[in-house]
Formats: sequence, structure tokens, C-alpha cells
Amino acid sequence: MKHSILLSLLICFFLHHAAIAQGVIRVNEDPKVAQMVRRYVEINKSTETVNGWRIQLLATTERQRMESALYRFKTLYPNIPVDWTHAKPYYKIRAGAFATKMEAMQMLYILKLDYPTAYPAQDNRIHPDELIYSN
Repeated sequence: MKHSILLSLLICFFLHHAAIAQGVIRVNEDPKVAQMVRRYVEINKSTETVNGWRIQLLATTERQRMESALYRFKTLYPNIPVDWTHAKPYYKIRAGAFATKMEAMQMLYILKLDYPTAYPAQDNRIHPDELIYSN
């Protein structure tokens, strides 16, 4: 009887200390690792653009054709952001801004009805605020 009471007390004592010990976590971080993490955060905060995808609708050497296509797109799809760039000799019209190619492909499926030659194009100059999130 004394042994079972003593055994019960010992078990309670160890369980109590085990429960208390689970609440304390100590992390011994190397100062170089902490510095590296801080630098990584600084670089990410200072990065103004991200890599992503857009839908290229048109590439032409004729500015007037580009302008009329841009106007047509804005009329057909007023809620989709669209812009043009000029990389001599081409004027390019690109729509949307997507983080992944899969998201761009979902939009491409819709746009192919009016723009059968459209295709997804990588863009490394997308501002994070421009990204379109599909749900």
C-alpha cells in the first residue's frame, strides 16, 4: 500500500514537471543568422516589383493599331487592367497581373474568345498592388 501511494506521488510529481516544462521554449540563435534574416526582410521591403504573368494581347509596329486595340479592350473588359509598352519596334498590349501562370491561364481562357492569338507572358516588373487574385 505504501509503495502504491509513493508510486502515485512520484508519477504526479513527474507529470506536473513535464507539464510545466512544455511551456518554456528557448531559442539560441546565432547572431549571424539573426543578421541574415534582418537583411532578407530589408531586401524584401525595398523590392518594388515582383515576377509574375500578364496576358499579351497584341504586338505590332503600328502605334495606331495598338491604340485602337487598347481602346477596344478597355471597352470590352473595363474591370481588367491593361497597359502598353514600347520596345522598339514593337508596341505590346498586356492585360492583368498574376502571381502564377495558372492564374494567368484562367484569364486567358476567357480572353481567347475575343483575342485568339493572346498568350501568357512573363513580366518581372509587376508592382505587388497590381496583382489580380483569383478565388
